[in-house]
Amino acid sequence: MEQFDLIIVGGGPGGYVAALRAAQLKMNVAVVESTHLGGICLNWGCIPTKALLRASEINHMLHDLGTFGFAADNVRFDLEKVVGRSRAVSRQLSRGVAHLLKRAKVKVFDGRARLAGRQGDVHTLDVTKDGKAVATVGAKHVILATGARARYFPGLEPDGELVWTYREAMVPKEMPKRLLVVGSGAIGVEFASFYRNMGAEVTIAEVADRIMIAEDAEISAMARKAFEKQGIKILTGAKVGPLDKKDGTVSTIIETPEGRTELTVDKVILAVGIVGNVEDIGLEGTKVQVDRTHIVVDEFARTGEPGLYAIGDVAGAPWLAHKASHEGIICVEKIAGRDPHPLHPLNIPGCTYSRPQVASVGLTEEKAVATGRKLRIGRFPFVGNGKALAMGEPDGMTKTIFDDETGELLGAHMIGAEVTEMIQGYVIARTAELTEAELKETVFPHPTISETMHESVLAAWGEALHI
Repeated sequence: MEQFDLIIVGGGPGGYVAALRAAQLKMNVAVVESTHLGGICLNWGCIPTKALLRASEINHMLHDLGTFGFAADNVRFDLEKVVGRSRAVSRQLSRGVAHLLKRAKVKVFDGRARLAGRQGDVHTLDVTKDGKAVATVGAKHVILATGARARYFPGLEPDGELVWTYREAMVPKEMPKRLLVVGSGAIGVEFASFYRNMGAEVTIAEVADRIMIAEDAEISAMARKAFEKQGIKILTGAKVGPLDKKDGTVSTIIETPEGRTELTVDKVILAVGIVGNVEDIGLEGTKVQVDRTHIVVDEFARTGEPGLYAIGDVAGAPWLAHKASHEGIICVEKIAGRDPHPLHPLNIPGCTYSRPQVASVGLTEEKAVATGRKLRIGRFPFVGNGKALAMGEPDGMTKTIFDDETGELLGAHMIGAEVTEMIQGYVIARTAELTEAELKETVFPHPTISETMHESVLAAWGEALHI
């Protein structure tokens, strides 16, 4: 049996980053990955979808050239090349991860790992590939970073042809003319944006009473208005009936508080959440607790079983790559005897790369009100920002929520162009525990859309200058 200081099961953004940090801390590290380094995020999620969304933004701009004084005839796209570029970006980055691990002297096993008991304080794992034994390895510390997969419900099962998960939605062979997206979280909204910007008729069905339920209600309402303006049909409080597949189309009845909608589309995308990959990894007989398909951990990613840890999507919400990576770093540093700060859930930014983009950190207004604090809330519209107007992006808003007594930044919520790049400023403010005093004194460059961040802070105290 080959032994290591640390074995990481899963080579996604949590697993491979944890491995690199462990190597920096002079640990002898192994990663077991069954499919592709970089995980779902790099190969089938965060990265390739952004490449697709970039293409759809270009398509939108090409059809809006008149706004900027240009004209073009016979604008068209080659879907195979659009998808091909997305896949090429993923391949490049996956090879980059392999190179980083090799350079760090992290041993990578190609296969599936399963816990196979303990020998003293050493956990043993069996590694197999296509049912055949590859190796037996052991380590005192094992991090489970097995990720998650798409959730689906009876009557709404994917078939890979007419009813898609995110995987099929990223590699379409032809552009559907009519599309139903079930679910309006980040994944659903991003796919709705992509396909609408590429010319498809898109309907979003969301079971909750509003779209993007994790976001601030005011931002959610603005997003809905923007999407509907683009021609996306949105049904909330929606119950999607069984899917009737016939003659290459899908028909269903969607019930909402307003009534019943009969819908026939070419494709359906299911984006109704995820479930953790906790099966067949050997948790039986351990003290690891699983709650609704996710492994229960403490603030340092420790499970109930000594020497076993879990990070990333398998360890629960928020299901974000940057959360997984930071969890991995914290976990490894704790193993190494360092004293890292626990990850504060409210300091994890959320980003949706639709058109318009949405980004947030901290408490929504509703949750801030529920704390019982006296609040100060500032808003600044993009229409009052010179750079946004110059870019032709006047639709958007920056909203900040403060504790009136202490000046603590409780939450920040943004919708509009490039907000996914700007939210980090507020994340830094929350992490450093800055107050409105420091944010007011911060100099923001002109002309930038980031000036809306400053104006929003000023607005919370009635001091905004440009509205």
